[in-house]
Amino acid sequence: MKHYHILSRIAIYLLAVVMIIFGTFHFFNPHDLLVYVPPSLPGGILWAYFTGTAFILVGIALITNNMVKAAGYLLSALLMLFVLTIHVPNYLNAGDHEMKTMALINILKDTAIAAFAMHIAAGAYHQHLNLDNSD
Repeated sequence: MKHYHILSRIAIYLLAVVMIIFGTFHFFNPHDLLVYVPPSLPGGILWAYFTGTAFILVGIALITNNMVKAAGYLLSALLMLFVLTIHVPNYLNAGDHEMKTMALINILKDTAIAAFAMHIAAGAYHQHLNLDNSD
């Protein structure tokens, strides 16, 4: 059982590093990501910075083992929101096969990361959100 705990911590740290890298990418290349912000959404470039900040904060929460339950559930919700509002419409409206393939890859990637984030959050028994008493 000890090996399972070590491997799960390594997996969580890897996710944290990935999220911090994604977050810093949002700060260094915000204009590249602006095309993904729906034009009807006010704020424009601020959404790239908001998302980058959220990804970095999730990474820090996972590394420090603080607020893991909240960070995991919020990351999962954010990624599923991206899937439904950005990636699925991109997939459905892509005229080019390459763009359709990239949209599908983004759907699968964000769904997988969201599922892993939910798994981490559900396993954070010692960090209650006071949603129920079952943890």
